[in-house]
Amino acid sequence: MAVEGLGPTIGPVVVLMGAAVIAVPLFRRLGLGSVLGYFAAGALVGPSVLGLFTDPDTILHFAELGVVMFLFIIGLELRPQKLWALRGQIFGLGLAQVSLAIALLSLAGMVVFSLPPVTAFIAGAGFVLSSTAVIMSTLQERGEIAGLEGQKSVSILLFEDLLIVPLLVVVAFLSPVGQGAGGLPALALALSGLVALLVAGRWLLDPFFALLARTRAREVLSAGALLVVLGAALLMEAVGLSMAMGAFLAGVLLSGSSYRHQIESDIEPFKGLLMGLFFLAVGMSLNLSVVALEWPLLLALLAVYVLVKAAAIYATARVFGGTNLAALRRTAMFAQGGEFAFVLYTAAVAGGVIDARENAIFSTVVILSMAITPLILIAADRLLREQGATLDGVEAAEGLRGQVLVIGFGRFGQIALQMLLARGAQVSVIENNPDRIREAARFGFKVYYGDGTRLDILHASGAATAQVILICVDDRRAVSAIADLIQHEFPNAAVLARSYDRGHSMELIRAGVSFEIRETVESALLMGAEGLRRLGLDEAAVTEALEDTRRRDAQRLTEQVLGDIMSGRDKMLIAPVPEPLTAAKAFSKGDT
Repeated sequence: MAVEGLGPTIGPVVVLMGAAVIAVPLFRRLGLGSVLGYFAAGALVGPSVLGLFTDPDTILHFAELGVVMFLFIIGLELRPQKLWALRGQIFGLGLAQVSLAIALLSLAGMVVFSLPPVTAFIAGAGFVLSSTAVIMSTLQERGEIAGLEGQKSVSILLFEDLLIVPLLVVVAFLSPVGQGAGGLPALALALSGLVALLVAGRWLLDPFFALLARTRAREVLSAGALLVVLGAALLMEAVGLSMAMGAFLAGVLLSGSSYRHQIESDIEPFKGLLMGLFFLAVGMSLNLSVVALEWPLLLALLAVYVLVKAAAIYATARVFGGTNLAALRRTAMFAQGGEFAFVLYTAAVAGGVIDARENAIFSTVVILSMAITPLILIAADRLLREQGATLDGVEAAEGLRGQVLVIGFGRFGQIALQMLLARGAQVSVIENNPDRIREAARFGFKVYYGDGTRLDILHASGAATAQVILICVDDRRAVSAIADLIQHEFPNAAVLARSYDRGHSMELIRAGVSFEIRETVESALLMGAEGLRRLGLDEAAVTEALEDTRRRDAQRLTEQVLGDIMSGRDKMLIAPVPEPLTAAKAFSKGDT
């Protein structure tokens, strides 16, 4: 009897899993990506085709937990200091992109489709909210989250998540039903919820997990992690914010905890399964009857909205200093609508701002845009690769193996490589500049093409089996991004990093790299030593001065890592020392 009673519950689960395990590998084999496979599987088993599921909205609401778990994992990787450092991108780049896109989409709705101003605004504002699930999945698959462009994408998504609250307040004011009820009180409630979560995270979370850890029962710690994620998500939803925002903030607050890695490993399986369920549910929500009846309007809306939003994204990226290639890639990734549009459209229907037909049309356009995003990304990758530097005569990294992986073959990496080759180390070298690779080949060096900020390239380059990884690239942000990625994905490798300056060295040491060195420090020390020789000091005095300077510099850097940039000032020589370093002669020639 018990087994029969479980049938109605287990049956749908088996159908969903069966659809996923067939469609996803097939679509990935075809090069179309896993997200599109989930969409196709969901549409097949949904009410519009086989009708095995008749209430996709219920599944979609439950499957949003996948996005929640995903944002929590992302939050764990962003320490508060790093998030604070992104504030300019969140409220600068994010605000500019969203504002311009809403204005242009609203204008397009009124001019091209003759929509009333309020309806055009709601439709455009919903389409502006890009899909966190699609973009984050794409960034993770490519290993780009830790990179500079990945962090810009995360910043934009965070601003869009924050935007849902003021948009819902605007809907309340526009509603002929509520006549603005809940505007300022709703905003105050949202701010109160944020403060409460931040206070709890700052003073309660670490003691809470310390208490659970004393039980020495891993399942209790897993339950505690789920409790924190879901509790934060429910709190944010209760005060009018998104569940994803609550989970993200909980992750950020726990990013500095000593239990971070344990929590992440406990949450990871839930995140993966629920993310797949989310994409399945979105595919089920596609109403093919609406597509059949309104297909000319749907296709026109889809084309216009994608193109207009793409123009806004590209223009903003270029204004904020992005290269043409980076702007085009971000445009391809963000040109779709997202899951938060459903929240906004539902609230607008409930408030009488738009009607049921408009809701169905706008929601279908968003779903279609999410479904074609993998195709847009595939096309963009191929086209943009052709627009970039030619790869003729350059071999991409694939299946490399070696004791040492060197990332970057510029003037720094070339010298570091000589030391390794001098003692017969097995070395693999990757570089993302094709011209430099071809130049290296003229001298007999075998250098492979690869971008070290991408996880898939690191795997192909043998990072998983390398004992030592040297990061020698000439880009401060790229060095930090690669170091973070390797520390997280390949913890067994010793990470040796080239730093730009003292502040960068402090950042890398705090991140846990095995060794760092400022790119100019040794050459500057040697030049100073040569200056002493030219002044006539003997070699013993020069060596003593050199070692003393190295020692004081290392002590000062240690104090700065524990404190701030002003720590350890007493270790600096800002005037000639009152006593000579040696009691022997100072200058031998030309003394006066």
